Amino acid sequence: MEKTIETIIKPPHPHFVGDGFRVHNFIPSTYPLDMKRMDPFILMDYNSKYYFSPTETPRGVGVHPHRGFETVTIAYQGKIAHHDSNGGGGVIEQGDVQWITAGSGVLHKEYHEKSFSKKGGDFQMAQLWVNLPAKHKMTSPKYQAISKNNLSKHQLDGDSGYIEVIAGNYKNTQGKADTFSEIHMMNAKLNANGSAEFSFPAEFNTCVLVVEGEIEIQNQKILTDHFVLFENNGEDFEIKADKDAVALVLSGQPLNEPIAAQDSFVMNTKAEIHQAIKDFTNGKFGHLE
Repeated sequence: MEKTIETIIKPPHPHFVGDGFRVHNFIPSTYPLDMKRMDPFILMDYNSKYYFSPTETPRGVGVHPHRGFETVTIAYQGKIAHHDSNGGGGVIEQGDVQWITAGSGVLHKEYHEKSFSKKGGDFQMAQLWVNLPAKHKMTSPKYQAISKNNLSKHQLDGDSGYIEVIAGNYKNTQGKADTFSEIHMMNAKLNANGSAEFSFPAEFNTCVLVVEGEIEIQNQKILTDHFVLFENNGEDFEIKADKDAVALVLSGQPLNEPIAAQDSFVMNTKAEIHQAIKDFTNGKFGHLE
């Protein structure tokens, strides 16, 4: 049975996170894109293609805490340098994916990479927060670096293009990311006149973000930087591309657990939020300059 499009959402007005990320905040926003509706995808900040002028001082976001979820950064253009208090860090090159499990708590900072900052250029990325199940909220922090050369790729029939599988599965091609719940995350990289078919369980929350070009789903044209939300009915849909296109496809099993969120903490109760703030204040998230 075919999935039904619930709504198509144009990019919200952009705002800056720090001075290095000009983002459209799709999740959470006013209904239908609140945390509960999109569970387990509880945040999507999308930095659409934006030119940053050269600078000797890298732009970015200073030290900040996380607890109770995972952050996934997909670099479409530009380079990001990052460090965390658990010893993770490095450079996210164009095409790479960074997957951090904050779990019990980490401090993190992220900036434009130095050589990119000095040269300037187009910058484009997506950052997702993936909620952790209650039983894994306080898991030990860990870091997964998935380079563009190590991403799983499924070649489509003919000259349609390919699917880049970050997490989950596409037609027996398994993504490299380890996850705590059933999540499918992939980039459909379609050539002109190419198409790709997808199938996810009806109860999974499923959406598509158009990163490059334009696509067509169920005879509806979806423009660059627009977001498609599917109803929780049916399993199947097809993406067609009239010209070269890139679309981020997400589908995840809802955790169906209470969500308590404040700043960079996402837990199940207010008491757990208060404890997170206390632990952060008392230095239990480690140290990061």
